[in-house]
Amino acid sequence: MSTTRWVALALLGLGYGIALSHGALQAPALLAFGLLVLAAMAVRHTNPPWLRWLGHVLFIVTGLALALHGLPGFDNAPIMEYSRSSPDAAPFISNLNLDKPLIGLWLLLACPWILHGQSRAYRQAAVVVIATISLTLALACMAGLTTWAPKWPPYAMLWLLNNLLLVTLTEELLFRGYIQGALQHYCHRRRLQGILPVGITASLFGLTHIGGGWLWAVLAGLAGVGYGLAWRYGGLWAAVLAHFGLNLVHFCLFAYPMLAP
Repeated sequence: MSTTRWVALALLGLGYGIALSHGALQAPALLAFGLLVLAAMAVRHTNPPWLRWLGHVLFIVTGLALALHGLPGFDNAPIMEYSRSSPDAAPFISNLNLDKPLIGLWLLLACPWILHGQSRAYRQAAVVVIATISLTLALACMAGLTTWAPKWPPYAMLWLLNNLLLVTLTEELLFRGYIQGALQHYCHRRRLQGILPVGITASLFGLTHIGGGWLWAVLAGLAGVGYGLAWRYGGLWAAVLAHFGLNLVHFCLFAYPMLAP
């Protein structure tokens, strides 16, 4: 087992051990852990293809349930409830989710291939990161979704850690590492155009933001294109940097998450 996987396993045990000791996990959460263990056992490369496919299907179904907070036993306590980041911003709720991060941890432990075989063109990746942040926020301002509002509220550090570790990292492991990585491998084997995985993954990413309106989803999809290109040029951490960098600049310098209606 690689160092990254050992670290992930240690963090998993420590984090969820603390959560259990504080009553944030209940017995029904064992269902989610059990399903993920079964999926991890099924996707091992020594298993026949049909069993690996079944394992990935089980993970996707379980992951969707975790992302939608549909499995019992997790106390996703709000850490910022109906807060306004600035006077003209819409209120928002931020939860300390204990279920969604299991998606990213499963990917690190069961699918180590998502960290391998990526380009290391860091100069191009840096250009993509800067362009993604600048273009997305400029379009959001032009569309009237946000506006200039620099700030550093008292809960900023808590928001930063929560967004980086429990939101951005998990989403990039899932969308860029798992989905885009698998699509890129599929297209490469069939000699299809390499940009196709970026577009498909970005579209799926945009659809997950449809709750904020169609315009919000379109902007998320465009940002997803940038994250996908960053992943192709610089790997997972370039995609995380692009995603978290955009969220951080948005939070610190603009009305977050959007202007109040």
